[in-house]
Amino acid sequence: MESHTFDYLVIGSGIAGLMSALHLSRLGRVAVLTKREAFESNTNYAQGGIACVMTDEDTIDRHVADTLDAGAGLCDEAVVRQILAEGPATIAELIHTGIRFSVRSDAEGGGYDLGREGGHTKRRVLHAGDLTGREIQVSLLRAVAAQPNIEVMEHCMVIDLITTSWLGLDDENRCVGAYVLCRQTRKIMTVRAPFIVLATGGGGKTYLYTSNPDVATADGLALSWRAGVAIRNMEFIQFHPTCLFHPKAKSFLISEAIRGEGAELVNAAGEPFMQRYDRRGSLAPRDIVARAIDNEMKSTGQACLYLDIRHKQPDFVHGRFPNISRTCKGFGIDIAHDLIPVVPAAHYFCGGVSAGVDGHTTIPGFYVIGEAACTGLHGANRLASNSLLEGAVCARLMARSVAAMGTPDARPDIRIPRWQSHGAVPSDEEIVVEHNWNEVRQCMWDYVGIVRTNRRLERAARRIQNLRQEIREYYHDYLVTGDILELRNIAAVAALIIRSAQSRKESRGLHYTLDYPETSPVAHDTVIADPAGEKV
Repeated sequence: MESHTFDYLVIGSGIAGLMSALHLSRLGRVAVLTKREAFESNTNYAQGGIACVMTDEDTIDRHVADTLDAGAGLCDEAVVRQILAEGPATIAELIHTGIRFSVRSDAEGGGYDLGREGGHTKRRVLHAGDLTGREIQVSLLRAVAAQPNIEVMEHCMVIDLITTSWLGLDDENRCVGAYVLCRQTRKIMTVRAPFIVLATGGGGKTYLYTSNPDVATADGLALSWRAGVAIRNMEFIQFHPTCLFHPKAKSFLISEAIRGEGAELVNAAGEPFMQRYDRRGSLAPRDIVARAIDNEMKSTGQACLYLDIRHKQPDFVHGRFPNISRTCKGFGIDIAHDLIPVVPAAHYFCGGVSAGVDGHTTIPGFYVIGEAACTGLHGANRLASNSLLEGAVCARLMARSVAAMGTPDARPDIRIPRWQSHGAVPSDEEIVVEHNWNEVRQCMWDYVGIVRTNRRLERAARRIQNLRQEIREYYHDYLVTGDILELRNIAAVAALIIRSAQSRKESRGLHYTLDYPETSPVAHDTVIADPAGEKV
């Protein structure tokens, strides 16, 4: 079996993974594994921007206060303060890699063109038009390509992490590598490394409707869980309030920045409604806006609601949001003159693998950063545009922590066994994978969405349990493919989301249940830490 050895293994190629690779390349040889092309990540599709205090009119304290307010009492204030305080230095690093953020003209006073989004009390969102993620992704990939110490391995999907505990060794449990499927050759190899950084992003594809790209199948969460790492606060799934509603549109996000520039949420008659739900109107945090839209749609029977920015000058609208304008125009919508039809869709996981601010977990040498991690920054609801900052800052802190540990030891004395197929054969029933994939996502959308009840969660738990049994049998009977691995992962994470939601007997932030509509006076985390996790 083909085997590779590196000093550091980074899984994921978004902002968290690529920044990790750049920092770690100063310490040794780095492999970056990505299951499709390296540019295909959630980061690549981020429109709004990256939040950071950049002017004397703003302060870290104010940014902290906005984050804590959005987090509905569940943020770890020390973590929030540390990440936000590291922001300016981290932005300087990003700019050094070649990222170009939008600036104001001299007539406008010069400096960066800072946007404002829901929940922010100041303009502090750096952006590159409405293609911020694309600018970040392209610039970081260019920087990574220039580093001889970094090898990017595309179309390589991790099947499972290899730990000393799983190998049956008596010494301290730690990760020593991973079994990896090369999706192009369908061969399985091992990649060994004494330090592993998981930066695989979230899992919006666990839900039927999502703003996320197809790669967002919660792989890192499932990998960590099977390795035995605790999972925290998985009930807090952020539904972005405004995805484009059109029969031919797939997962296209209408950035929150458009509301930051004055767009109002309205009904089909053009009447604003958000003031009935929150004094901040259309600039309320995402959990409030998503629930308001959901309630309006259900109470009026409308299939969607609308964003209205027609009161702004067309030149400004098209210039500030060129990608949104161009994409909507392709669907026959002129955003400067027409109402923009929108619906909520699964967008961001505020929970994840329980990890420190530097990404450390309960397994030595195994780090998780970015959306896959739950550090305490986001609490029960993420403040807009804090996620890209978190990924970049935590990569910086992780590398600092790893550097302090000295030269890595790849433990060549540890024998990793060959991957065993145990009589598995090529599948002639691919339709089963597609059917179960759709059923998992439909079930989660119907029963574990924006508004929940005990009965809906019980139904979801039963259905997902049955589906996981079918998936388990299929996984053992047939040779491994990327599709079955993704299905296995979203089903496992769906079960974790349901378990977490069932255990929270209150409504807080993104978790709203009709059976417990009040918020408990004492905030607590939901932690699932079954011994050793599950292998399937």
